[in-house]
Amino acid sequence: MGKLDGKVAVVTGAASGIGEATARLFHAEGAAVVLSDIQDERGREIAAELGERAIYKRADVTREDDIAALVDVAVAEFGVLDIMYNNAGAQGVSGPIAETPSEGFDQTIALLLRSVFLGMKHAARVMLPRRAGSIVSTASVAGLRTGHAPHIYSACKAAVIHLTHSVAMELGEQGIRVNCVCPGFIATGIFGNAFGLPPEVARALAPLMAPMQVNAQPLRHAGQPVDIAQAVLWLASDDARFVNGHALVVDGGLIAGRSWTEYQHLRESLTRGIQAALGQS
Repeated sequence: MGKLDGKVAVVTGAASGIGEATARLFHAEGAAVVLSDIQDERGREIAAELGERAIYKRADVTREDDIAALVDVAVAEFGVLDIMYNNAGAQGVSGPIAETPSEGFDQTIALLLRSVFLGMKHAARVMLPRRAGSIVSTASVAGLRTGHAPHIYSACKAAVIHLTHSVAMELGEQGIRVNCVCPGFIATGIFGNAFGLPPEVARALAPLMAPMQVNAQPLRHAGQPVDIAQAVLWLASDDARFVNGHALVVDGGLIAGRSWTEYQHLRESLTRGIQAALGQS
């Protein structure tokens, strides 16, 4: 038996990276999955590969009509919506604050925050009559600590975390759990996308990010999309039936604090400085 046998899930941003890995894992665990993205060809390919219990529906998550239609398709095709995974996103606008264009700010807010609100809103619309369901969103460690992503991205992810907490207090009373996952550095195409590379090129370059990530956290291996997918699976499943309003950090220890090696280097440097100041060898 799979962890999601008989469940129906919607996954946004399902044509690559974390969304693709999660859609595949949900399906493998027994769920019927509605995959959504704006990369239509890739999305259809994945749905066709998964076969039975998988369909693709295009949705631009910045458009409320698209999100509403996406939820309606899940109910029309499979009878119900048990899991809503708000995952679609990109790095968005970046640069120094004095040089950040207002248009880029608005677009990033629409993609990374407003879309999550819309996903929660329309998932709740069909979950409330049943008093059951699980809503999961992709936040980030950048929403918990500074220095890990551009300003507006970081602010949006912090807002997703707080929105999760707030909505969980409302919907939890109706039997609907609301949680989010906070990935650290994960080898996906998001970095290539930030440089304007075509999606297929960004996906191909994703594995090259791994060697650059391994020294960023205590666990010396690069985070992979499936690592986040496993966390989302747990939050979405009945295994986490008593978990609500939680931001689950999956980052290899990145934001837990200074690494032991870094601490040792700092301590040795301070010791040498003190010895030099005291004229000791």
